[in-house]
Amino acid sequence: MTSPHSLADWLALLESRHPLAIELGLDRVAAVAGRLGLERPAPRVITVAGTNGKGSCVALLEALLLRAGVRVGAYTSPHLLAYNERVRIAGQPATDAALCAAFARIEAARGDIRLTYFEVGTLAALMLFAAAGCEVAVLEVGLGGRLDAVNIVAPDVAVITSIDLDHQAWLGDDRDRIGVEKAGIARPDVPTVCGDPAPPTAMLAALARIGSPVLALGSEQFRLRRTAVGLDLDCTARDGTARRYAALPLPQLPAASAACAVQALITLGLPPTADAVAATFAETRLPGRFQQADWAGCRLLLDVAHNPAAAALLAQRLSAEGGAEGAVAAVVGALADKDLPGLVAPLLPLVEHWYCCDLPGVARAASAARLAEVLYNAGGGASCHADPVAGLAAARRAARDGKPILVFGSFHTVAPILALLADDAEADGGDVR
Repeated sequence: MTSPHSLADWLALLESRHPLAIELGLDRVAAVAGRLGLERPAPRVITVAGTNGKGSCVALLEALLLRAGVRVGAYTSPHLLAYNERVRIAGQPATDAALCAAFARIEAARGDIRLTYFEVGTLAALMLFAAAGCEVAVLEVGLGGRLDAVNIVAPDVAVITSIDLDHQAWLGDDRDRIGVEKAGIARPDVPTVCGDPAPPTAMLAALARIGSPVLALGSEQFRLRRTAVGLDLDCTARDGTARRYAALPLPQLPAASAACAVQALITLGLPPTADAVAATFAETRLPGRFQQADWAGCRLLLDVAHNPAAAALLAQRLSAEGGAEGAVAAVVGALADKDLPGLVAPLLPLVEHWYCCDLPGVARAASAARLAEVLYNAGGGASCHADPVAGLAAARRAARDGKPILVFGSFHTVAPILALLADDAEADGGDVR
């Protein structure tokens, strides 16, 4: 086979080759990793799983390690604007050339073994981290944990940020089953940091069977408390030494994910300084996580929330900022395999009108008509639009009284709006806030 010439060509090939976007299991990807000698991407590895908040945890871990002068590789998914976002080395996205070279090596090594798009991407990340001499690799699980491609690498610390219902067709339809799947990233005698406020009993039992000691947020060893002057975070090292971070600023990303990042580094033997934690909490942001922007005279709120738990957190944040009944207009697009009634329910009281979007080119997308049907049955007023940009344009035309426009429901919904903002900023010579 002649190798594709560009990253876009490679990605198109990988997307088209495998009949299933998701095929859980480690045998195939582990076999190819063995052929390539990819046993270890870095001397120390942190693996992060969770229903929500794992991307935020990876970003905070990466930021803390960069502040400490550690050469870190961060692997995350999905991306918003460019595939290169998934593989970062020393804070910089991998280049097209590096990714293409990695894909070519994987193609030569796989023989007749079929690999999914995500599996090839995971192997490429491991290869590039090793080649770059990364001191720590931070690996985000794509789906579940036990059978996810990332799990071919044994971590030195495992993190589980949260457990909620999502991807039920693959992981199970209750928190216990989902928690057991996520516990699969743990290893004997390797600590697991858990940010869920009420870890499922079955997950804790699975971790006990594995032999992984658990540091659960809310325990005496690992606590986060709101005070009059900020947050106090209590953590514990592997030797039992306590460490307190007092009067921290509220993080820009979910507080539980931020706490997990700090505890994970302490467990790894790389405790961050108080100043580094305070600065990282205050400054670290991620695109599409309650991101605010101004566009065409409107205030936009962009959030990739795509399951009921994430939507509930989004509703809480909107309410905390003074959101009242009918406070926002909402542009929404989502995947068909999501709990659509559960996704919109937390936001129903806050949304004046829903602009439901098709997601062109996304095979798993729910149609705008299906979303509008769900909202009609829930008592919400909705209209249908060809894509997120068209939905935003319609919301903008109807905007009044400075009402913000919320864009949410999927990475695939937020990404086109981020691209629109970037194009407009470039045309104006400015920045997207």
